[in-house]
Amino acid sequence: MPGRVLVSVSGLTKHFVYRKKFNGKPAALLKAVDGVDIDIYRGQTLGLVGESGCGKSTLGRLLLRLHKPNSGSIVYNGIHLENLNQKELRPLRRHIQIIFQDPYDSLNPRKTVFDSVLDPLNVIAAIPRPERNAAVEQIFHEVGLDESHYFKYPHELSGGQRQRVVIARAVVLNPDFIVCDEPVSALDVSIRAQILKLMIKLRQERKITYLFISHDLSVVRYLCDTVAVMYLGKIVEFGTRMEIFNNPAHPYTQALISAIPLPDVDVKIERTILEGDIPSPVDIPPGCRFRQRCRWAIPECARLEPSLNISISETHKSACFRAVEIQPEAVVTL
Repeated sequence: MPGRVLVSVSGLTKHFVYRKKFNGKPAALLKAVDGVDIDIYRGQTLGLVGESGCGKSTLGRLLLRLHKPNSGSIVYNGIHLENLNQKELRPLRRHIQIIFQDPYDSLNPRKTVFDSVLDPLNVIAAIPRPERNAAVEQIFHEVGLDESHYFKYPHELSGGQRQRVVIARAVVLNPDFIVCDEPVSALDVSIRAQILKLMIKLRQERKITYLFISHDLSVVRYLCDTVAVMYLGKIVEFGTRMEIFNNPAHPYTQALISAIPLPDVDVKIERTILEGDIPSPVDIPPGCRFRQRCRWAIPECARLEPSLNISISETHKSACFRAVEIQPEAVVTL
């Protein structure tokens, strides 16, 4: 992997109380993130993919310390974040930002979009008001909005324009690291392409590192340098974009990739259909979490839980006992 690590996560867990006893103590825990180890390199985009409910968004919020982890470490640029209080975190907020999925819900409907983008500068940056206004005007220009949009309210803008405003608000403080939580899933396909090109442009010009959370593997293949596949609170495969899409080594990753729509209707591939539902994160089965939906499962899968240390290459890891022997059933050529 080129560059140096910007964000490093080790043994990260986040369990929510799902049900309480009469005495108020937890009776059941929902294990949203259950022991994640991952490194995000400076200047790169890491794609985090998986089915809905697997813990992707919770992991993203943990990295920003919007949730406090139950255990594990979060190291940003050499600083441990896991035990910092809100006062200690505040100076770091300008360096770590988030882009939410729904731009309308993440903007204040009673504020103009200019004021919404100005807010982070008012709260964090100790600079004169004229310089703050100039910074907002500059970022509006960079994201493709002009003076006619300054004093409009969110409901007066299109979905794509609102997402540009949300991106401007995240970037105006010139952060190092941005968590992008499904930032284009609510947009039309044509607008989606424009937003992705904008994000690539900003990454190159401002040297931003992204964690890009998505269930759309086509978008991840276009935007990301490395990919982590998440299933039921754990990372089950990690590798470069080429390794994940051309040589998926976990049965779950193979199933996800086989579901990618192909642009050529004449090309036929064998689809891997997953049977059954994702197990409940409140009652996780023993052994491999994917074994009940996996046709490659062996008795060992029911007894032991594979860790993400089975090497396919120096940069490609899989949490599958049979990762080396199973052959990909679906390959997407880049």
